[in-house]
Formats: sequence, structure tokens, C-alpha cells
Amino acid sequence: MHLALGPWTRMESSKDSHRLARSATVLPATNNKEIAMARIEKDFLGEKELPDSAYYGVQTLRGKENFHITGIPMSAEPYFVKAFGYVKKAAALANRDLGVLDARVADAIVGACDRLIAGEMCDQFVTDFIQGGAGTSTNMNANEVIANLALESLGHKKGEYQFVSPNDHVNFGQSTNDIYPTAFRLALILRLASYMDALRRLQDAFYAKGKEFGRVLKMGRTHLQDAVPMSLGQEFHGWGTTIGEEVNRIAEVRQLLHEMNLGATAIGTSVTAAPGYPELVTRYLSELTDIKMILAGDLVEATSDTGAYVQLSGVLKRTSAKLTKICNDIRLLASGPRCGFNEINLPQMQPGSSIMPGKVNPVIPEVVNQTSFLVIGLDLTVTLAASAGQLQLNVMEPVITFALFTSIFTMENAVNSLRINCVQGITANVERARDMVLNSLGIVTVLKPSLGYKQCAEIAREGYETGKSLHDIVVRERKLLTQEKWDEVFSFENLISPKFDQEL
Repeated sequence: MHLALGPWTRMESSKDSHRLARSATVLPATNNKEIAMARIEKDFLGEKELPDSAYYGVQTLRGKENFHITGIPMSAEPYFVKAFGYVKKAAALANRDLGVLDARVADAIVGACDRLIAGEMCDQFVTDFIQGGAGTSTNMNANEVIANLALESLGHKKGEYQFVSPNDHVNFGQSTNDIYPTAFRLALILRLASYMDALRRLQDAFYAKGKEFGRVLKMGRTHLQDAVPMSLGQEFHGWGTTIGEEVNRIAEVRQLLHEMNLGATAIGTSVTAAPGYPELVTRYLSELTDIKMILAGDLVEATSDTGAYVQLSGVLKRTSAKLTKICNDIRLLASGPRCGFNEINLPQMQPGSSIMPGKVNPVIPEVVNQTSFLVIGLDLTVTLAASAGQLQLNVMEPVITFALFTSIFTMENAVNSLRINCVQGITANVERARDMVLNSLGIVTVLKPSLGYKQCAEIAREGYETGKSLHDIVVRERKLLTQEKWDEVFSFENLISPKFDQEL
């Protein structure tokens, strides 16, 4: 029996915690010769052995070996892989039209890119999100996968780069410095569309509850103290409105991502790109994605600028801050159940304690809070990385990529969970909420236009000190209102939408 090379796995060693070892696959012997399912590739640094099943090549492998940072490969964000497919396809088409790339090779590259766009080959994108080199390992990962797919379609073997080269053909007239940020921006546009849909569905869920709870009377609070009455529906509708505002802000900042430096190549001078390439590749990318992409007016400036990422991250932080506030409110309104506000009931998702029987915690709002804190922290990462750009390039873009994709992906999951596992199942404790309003001294504010601040304050103080109800003091003892007028002033409609009334 003999061993053949299988997938690469990371193994721990006292000398080298990132030593790579090949997993073994047992194969039957053939004429006492080893069956080596592997290929050798080389670059100017030397040779590397790769499993023959791998569509990535030697430069990707170096990146995989060098960067064990997050443990999260590029394949974790399918939109990023898809975006590389679109960008490389647009480049191949433009270079073919300009006569600088053989049409047969270009068509093979286009076919390979179509497979990436269709969602295939994600498992071949193995470079860590955070890496040195400003994303060169990831760009080469795309180049090598596309080249090897193209080679196979032309009847060649993987690694026969003399026919289709990752650098000379797939990456013709390109640099990591314009390809990586362009693919990143396109992937962000696609990912944000999904996040915005999640927010809209959450907004609709709040609006639906606002309608359902439209006639549930409750006490509004400021400083966590009784303020004036409102409906529970108004509270939920307000949350829906504020989420809608965030969708609009994200849509606005997303427009900044449409400007790109594709065709700038290394630093913005378009070195190695054919004349007319930047304009043509931009047109192709817009047509392929049905997204209007815009070539930056100053490619040198655009190549080192990361301002759009900072602004996007700020908007993501803003949304997280608002979601934190909403979840804090939900937890307060559901607190108790016997010794808290207990105005609403949340769906019971799991036992809440290993020691306190029967306890159930608001775990969904809690996890949304924690996700929001993560996004708020990652905003600082983006800010620091953006500020670390030097001269003609910001080499910290990979960590910005990781931070923004992590923020959007995790928050989208949290928003979906909040809607499905919490908001949609919330019920109101109608009598409890109403009784707290009628037993509150805060409703004396409704009488202020007619009785004046001083007399209302005296009434509130008496109620606080004696425990008497506002109704007893105003109607029965001081006879400041008739019962009929009391019923009119403190009707549900007037409490949630008060009419100015100086005459009692």
C-alpha cells in the first residue's frame, strides 16, 4: 500500500505552530511504484508541492502558509469570490477587445470567471482575510484558480501556465492595488443589499406590532421615571421608523462604493494597462453586474483613499447604536415578570439559569446587544487602518475588509434573529400596562394647561406622600373636575394624542 497526497491540514508543533502536513490517502500499489497525486509549481522564490486537486497555485499556498491570523478564509464571504469573478471577467473582455489578450485565452478566462460568479469553487479561496501585502495573496488566489479552470477548459493540466498564466493573462494590465479594492467595493454593494433587506423586514415587523398594539395604553418614561401616557403601538412604530432611517443612511453611503480605481494598476498611473483600458473595463463591469460603477476622476488619489470605508463603518456603527437602544428598551419592558415593568412578553427561547428554576432570560435582545458592541469596536479598527495609509497605497485594506464584512454579516444575522425569534412573537400585557398608567401620578401633566404647574405639582406631591390616586385627589376631594370631565380628559384617545384644553 502506498500514500498519496491529500488536502493540506494545519498541525501543531513545538517548533512551528503553523507547520503544514499532508493528510494521507491509502491507495493500492501499482507495479510497486508510488502514486503521487501532486504537482510541483514554482515562482521566483522556489518550488512548492501542491495537491493536484487544488485549483489555487504556489503563490496562494505561500499566502496560506504565511497568514494564520483569523482562521477565516476568503471563501467565508461568497460575495467577495463572486466579485472577483466579475472583475476578472470584465478585465479579460476589455483586454480582448483592445487586442492585448488572445481571444481564445480570454474566452477561457471568461468561462472560468462565470463559474466563480455562479458560486462555484468557493472552497478554493483559502487565503486568510487578514494578510500582509495589501491583498496580493487573495488576488493571486483568484488569478490562479481562474487560470487553472481556464487551462482545463482548453484541454491542459493544472499548472501548465505557459498556456494560461495567472500573472501574464488573468492579471494582464492589472495590479492587486486596483483589483482588490474594486472587488471589495463590489462585494460590499452586494452584501449591503442583503443587510438592507434584513433591516426592512425588521422595520415591517415593528410596524406590524405597532398596529397590533395600537390601543394598548401604557406609560411613557423619561429618565426611567413616569412621564406621560402613550400607546404601546406608538412605541413599536417609533422603532420601525428609526430602523427605516438606517436603511436610508446605508443606501446613501453605499453610493460612495460605486466609485473605483479599476485600471489604475499599481499607483494610479495605469502602468502596464492598454490605452483606453480603464474606461472600457469600467463599462464592462457595469454591464456584467447591472450596477453603475464609476471610474474615479483621479486614479492616484483613489488608489490610496479609504474614506468611503470609514464613512460606511460609521453608518454601520450608527445602526448598531440604535439597535442597542431598541434592545435595551425591549429588555426593560419585558423585565420581571412579577417584579419588573412586565408590559410585554418575549418568546421564551431557553431556560435562563442553571441554578434558578423557571427563570427565562431575554437572550435574543442580549445577543443583538453584543453583536452591536462588536460592530462598534470594529469601527475603530477601520478608522485606525484607514489612517495608516502611507504615500500611494493603504496596505491595511485587508483588515478593513475583515472588519466591514464581519460587521455586516454578523449584524445581518442578529437583525434576522431579532425579528424572527423575538419581535414577531411579542405579546402585550394589556391590563398591567393600563393599570400602571391610571395609578401613575405622571398623568397629572394632562391637567397642567388648565390647573397650572404649581397646583398640579402640589397634587402630585400629595399623591406621592399619601399614596392616594390622582382621581381621588382631583375629583373626590378637591372637586377640580367632574367625573364626566375626568372621563373625557383621561380617555384613551386623549391620553395618547392629547388635545390642548384650558377649560375644565
